[in-house]
Amino acid sequence: MENNRNFFITIALSILILTLWQVFYMNPKVEAQKEQARIEAQRQEQVQKQAQTQAPAATGSQTAPAMGTQADNIPGANSPSATGQQGIPGQTVDNAANGAVTRDAAIAQSGRIKIDTPSLKGSINLTGARLDDLYLKHYHETVDDSSPDIELLAPSPLKQGYFVELGYAGNAQTGAVPGPATVWKVEGNDTLTATTPVTLTYTNDKGLTFKRVISVDDNYMFTVDDTVANASGAPVTLSSYGRVTRFEPPAHPSATYVLHEGLIGVIGDDGLQEIKYSKMAEEKDVSPPKSAGGWLGITDKYWATALIPPQNEKYQARFSYFPDGRSRYQADFLADPVTIQPGQSASVENHIFAGAKEVAKIKAYEKNLGIRQFELMIDWGWFYFITKPMFYLIDWLYKLTGNFGVAILLVTVLLKAVFFPLANKSYASMARMKMMQPKMLEIREKYADDKVKQQQATMELYKTEKINPLAGCWPVLVQIPVFFALYKVLYVTIEMRHAPFFGWIHDLAAPDPTSIFNLFGLLPFVPPHFLMIGVWPIIMGITMFLQMRMNPTPPDPTQAMIFTWMPIIFTFMLAAFPAGLVIYWAWNNTLSITQQAVIMKRQGAKIELLDNLKGLFKSKPKPAE
Repeated sequence: MENNRNFFITIALSILILTLWQVFYMNPKVEAQKEQARIEAQRQEQVQKQAQTQAPAATGSQTAPAMGTQADNIPGANSPSATGQQGIPGQTVDNAANGAVTRDAAIAQSGRIKIDTPSLKGSINLTGARLDDLYLKHYHETVDDSSPDIELLAPSPLKQGYFVELGYAGNAQTGAVPGPATVWKVEGNDTLTATTPVTLTYTNDKGLTFKRVISVDDNYMFTVDDTVANASGAPVTLSSYGRVTRFEPPAHPSATYVLHEGLIGVIGDDGLQEIKYSKMAEEKDVSPPKSAGGWLGITDKYWATALIPPQNEKYQARFSYFPDGRSRYQADFLADPVTIQPGQSASVENHIFAGAKEVAKIKAYEKNLGIRQFELMIDWGWFYFITKPMFYLIDWLYKLTGNFGVAILLVTVLLKAVFFPLANKSYASMARMKMMQPKMLEIREKYADDKVKQQQATMELYKTEKINPLAGCWPVLVQIPVFFALYKVLYVTIEMRHAPFFGWIHDLAAPDPTSIFNLFGLLPFVPPHFLMIGVWPIIMGITMFLQMRMNPTPPDPTQAMIFTWMPIIFTFMLAAFPAGLVIYWAWNNTLSITQQAVIMKRQGAKIELLDNLKGLFKSKPKPAE
């Protein structure tokens, strides 16, 4: 019975790990390759169509800009109340945005306001008042602090164009209202800092004056206060809009089965909306019912850009993919119309989040600004009730120790302490089963020809000796959700990004960078990815091998072979997982070995480890001829 139980546990664990490997590594890798191929094919097709469209213009035609009013995709721009909207400026540059224009050249095409805060640097385009040039000062592309800062937003002429824009949809009575082509004027200060806001103004030919005050905090939240004064002599009605537009998905997409990257928002009764880039390209348009409160935008693994409309006013949200001209993804909203009487003014306050998805800051914004479910910007997953407490516990221990790796080790100890009664009972039951081996063998010999009586006698023995044959499964089953939760925390939360441990582990969220196949860096070459078997995966494999040798070797040759090879298979599989997860697994195995040895000794059961290790080096007798 014990051998069968061990066999089933082994099979279950093997299936679990193979599934994890397929879901978290192979599937995302294949999916990312397919997505990149699809995007590239689509881009090539659009370039060809664009070239065919522009061919007549080369022979004297004065028309056919590919990025005209239709390509602006302003919320409400196609409605009767929004006639007169202007097109996006720089059409020629936008059409040729395939790497031909440098970032500096794109930025130099228009007047700008400099951004310089403790967390951000960049500029705001005065044409359209677009936030389209933004870097994150505290985050770098690699673990090296001298590597470039993370680029979040980029001007539209660039291939990776990505921007945020706030404007208005008007009509014939309002005249030209602020939109993509509006050139704003600066009043006073021309540098946006955490302590000095900037003021922009625009007056149209109908007597409407728009005043925009932009401020930003020390972190990632922009506040945009707009005031519209009506000196036209007649009532006017107009609607404010906001949009986040991105021309290309991330160059290196993350594992799509682990977290969400793409369009996102919390809107009305529909709650959280998550639409991946590939799904958005298929559906083209998703428009939830009109509602109030919430937010919407575009998210990456660690970064996000989101619009936060006034939380007490209704708006129409929309997620879109536009294949015309340059393909692009957009999250936008159109607020309900506002009527301004002659000589009166109206104000609206919007917020823009553009930065890193730091848990504490996201939670503070949700509380202080009253943003409904803003914390859902961080993808905690279905098992959030385990993942979130796991993160907060690790983060708390990190603040005490100053090292996330040490925090993971301490979390493992705490979890062992919490589940000690269960583990103690399980290992005690396993120890009693070892002591009952002679009686179990006696039953098998006595009822060798009657399996039913053999099973009945075995169950009676379990009942008499108060043994639970399934008790050994509980420590394994408890470890599975913890494994998932820790993996999610390491993979999703930016706090774990580039978090060092000791020695050669400079990023707990990345795999161990060493490999036994180049003697851990002594040989001057980098092995293929599947041969990157680092020090910590090897340590984990050794601890797993020792843990399995704590029990008697199964008499069945097939089971014995599985028990022998499983640590090696696990070593190769987990080598591609984050180093923090491998360190947890190795440390957990070490604690389990110690715990099991102490409990077995107290129960008077023999610890098989040394005998099993010696048996590996003993020559087996040759079968008699």
